[in-house]
Amino acid sequence: MNRDATPRRYLMCAPTHFRVTYSINPWMDPSKPVDLPLAQTQWEDLRDRYRSLGHTVELLTPRPDLPDMVFAANGATVIDGRVLGALFAYRERFEEAGAHRDWFRENGFAEVHEPEHVNEGEGDFAVTASYLLAGRGFRSSPLSHMEAQEFFGVPVIGLDLVDPRYYHLDTALCVLDTAGDEIMYYPDAFSAASRSVLRRLFPDALLAKEADAAAFGLNSVSDGRHVLLPQGATGLLDPLRDRGFEPIPMDLGELLKGGGSVKCCTQELRA
Repeated sequence: MNRDATPRRYLMCAPTHFRVTYSINPWMDPSKPVDLPLAQTQWEDLRDRYRSLGHTVELLTPRPDLPDMVFAANGATVIDGRVLGALFAYRERFEEAGAHRDWFRENGFAEVHEPEHVNEGEGDFAVTASYLLAGRGFRSSPLSHMEAQEFFGVPVIGLDLVDPRYYHLDTALCVLDTAGDEIMYYPDAFSAASRSVLRRLFPDALLAKEADAAAFGLNSVSDGRHVLLPQGATGLLDPLRDRGFEPIPMDLGELLKGGGSVKCCTQELRA
């Protein structure tokens, strides 16, 4: 199968002040020090790889009091140039939402909605051609699903996350081809009913095994051809190639100490 990459526009935030001094997910351990220069190098490799593939990368200014700002995916969801802001579940990240809204307003986005209900941006919202997939169970409120549906005017499919290691949808599911409604996901991260929904809507999805999910392999970004994914998810490489994708392993090991990898660092700005 011949696949074409679609030029994308991404928003990223450098890990200038990244550190792990608290724990709000099972991956965060304040007793394990972060090698900040290495984290910066790994992040720059990801940014530069996007640019080398023809994508545009916009930059959000990091703030010293917000060490998790590097995980830019959580700050908003953008569809057709309309911005649904985030409302974070934990006070440690609460102020990030305002920084994101300010960036959008300062950069020409006319419709920026400040939400009433907790959602953590593309952490729990995944956009396909037909649906807005929406995770719930650990961070985002189910009430945010209806709010997103009313704002964007697209069908929202709620999915229940049941394994605390996969606390956001983007740790358990990745959209591989937006136009073709093609995804990959880790079944055991979801409730039985949500697995049934996913099988019905995406019968040809690529199913990840536990080892690749635990390596954060679903926290990946695809442009329709290239799939940038954590280098530890080796079991996904051949299945992706068999489907015509070009997997590109990335080392973001230092950022994984904060519970994030490729997708967590990457918010898509859909015009």
